[in-house]
Amino acid sequence: MAVTLVTSVASSSARFHFRSFSSSSSSPLSSSFLRIQLPSRFKLALAVTPLYHSSRAMAHTLAQATLGLTQANSVDHPKVSFAAKDIDVTEWKGDILAVGVTEKDMAKDVNSKFENPILNKLDAHLGGLLADVSSEEEFSGKPGQSTVLRLPGLGSKRVGLIGLGKSASSPSAFQSLGEAVAAAAKASQASSVAVVLASSESNESKLASASAIASGTVLGLFEDSRFKSESKKPSLKSVDIIGFGTGPELEKKLKYAEDVSYGVIFGRELVNSPANVLTPAVLAEEASNLASMYSDVMTANILDEEQCKELKMGSYLAVAAASANPPKFIHLVYKPSSGPVKTKLALVGKGLTFDSGGYNIKTGPGCLIELMKFDMGGSAAVLGAAKAIGQIKPPGVEVHFIVAACENMISGTGMRPGDILTASNGKTIEVNNTDAEGRLTLADALVYACNQGVDKVVDLATLTGACIIALGNSMAGIYTPSDELAKEVIAASERSGEKLWRMPMEESYWEMMKSGVADMVNTGGRAGGSITAALFLKQFVDDKVEWMHIDMAGPVWNEKKKAATGFGVATLVEWVQNNSSS
Repeated sequence: MAVTLVTSVASSSARFHFRSFSSSSSSPLSSSFLRIQLPSRFKLALAVTPLYHSSRAMAHTLAQATLGLTQANSVDHPKVSFAAKDIDVTEWKGDILAVGVTEKDMAKDVNSKFENPILNKLDAHLGGLLADVSSEEEFSGKPGQSTVLRLPGLGSKRVGLIGLGKSASSPSAFQSLGEAVAAAAKASQASSVAVVLASSESNESKLASASAIASGTVLGLFEDSRFKSESKKPSLKSVDIIGFGTGPELEKKLKYAEDVSYGVIFGRELVNSPANVLTPAVLAEEASNLASMYSDVMTANILDEEQCKELKMGSYLAVAAASANPPKFIHLVYKPSSGPVKTKLALVGKGLTFDSGGYNIKTGPGCLIELMKFDMGGSAAVLGAAKAIGQIKPPGVEVHFIVAACENMISGTGMRPGDILTASNGKTIEVNNTDAEGRLTLADALVYACNQGVDKVVDLATLTGACIIALGNSMAGIYTPSDELAKEVIAASERSGEKLWRMPMEESYWEMMKSGVADMVNTGGRAGGSITAALFLKQFVDDKVEWMHIDMAGPVWNEKKKAATGFGVATLVEWVQNNSSS
């Protein structure tokens, strides 16, 4: 370290001089000699070791060491086998027989007997206990209600009633049933469970309902204990789904539900991982691991900072410039191992592994800086979908998974308010708020995606607080000029049980995004903030490519559970599947 630092501090009685000299210029961690020159009657000399080295390379080395010495524990996800059976519920043997009931199913005749034939038969088998308990506990089949009877000596050790509400017709209702089944299984340490509906489903909806129950069960069992010193393993091993039919089509649908659910779990784990563990480099490593796991259909290309410079990604790199953790641009490609490709898709996810806000730092109540690990929720949805698609292997469709991963931090090398950036398509951006950084990373990612020759692009991002104000925490906003693409993605979300709402692309709002010195500013203020953000992204999409932006800032996180939701994975997989040849 060949640096000499001279500092003078004046006071009324003395002048202090601080001077440091390197004892060796060859070693970045060598001791330095610090001489403190005081008035003539005082002299003091100390040998010190510098805490850091001035070079950026050294800063990167230090940053890559895990802050806090935290490492995720290795956790095996519980594997549950699902089987479709067509047997009499009174003959089933196992730990818990769970019956999904609507409010209508709970109706009783003048003799206090169930009018529903399945409940009536089951109650007769139990000597009237089911009717008695439901009356005593005022169980009426409302959503969220459940009651479990312990029955020693009978085929089923426990029988549970789980409320579905006035009717059960949506995937989310059946997912909730699966989650309730998982909760009951965890509470009683059950290893075998059967699920049946009191009211039979139509043949058209049986496949979707059974799939949703399986999905809800897997997700309900999941608890992220990687960062806890102690954890419990669920004991549930098998789930029989009764009354939904049998055969290879149903078995395939149940397997599909499992594959998607484990993709959702992967997405949850990514978002739950703290920023001192999940750096851009680690996120890139996770992506590379997916390509290795599904090497028959998937490849990975991870671009470093220099490669991104060659591609002129000035917008993305400006966001990354302040961080000691270098950016990583992730590009996975799924290609079927055989057969022609009829459609090429791109899924682009915002990948801010931490967002401090930059010089426009997040401050004050509601800024959520402590939760900004979830600012890579879009990338988690994309990589979660990649995991599921690598497992499912849909034919006839090529999918590009793209993430511009980085951190938005504060340092002397960081972008400042007022800076002008040049994106990879040549357009210039005046930065009027460093906390509107996600769109800057997405700008270059969208240009890159369109250059892959794709037909359609969907990007996902925890982009604006404005979208949360508009739609709340359970629904994502979608923005697209394409009515056809909107129909496709909304249809996929309805099948997956995730809630989307189409927002306007009001072109007149672009006036708020104009700059006096550049092509545009990066934020247009509070009014219509989610719309102007979408209009900004549109500037970086090829006119020939169908494009949609999904703002998932609300549903990325479950505040009640203090954990990630895995939102977006199921809808993306369903959309890709619908664009395939299957």
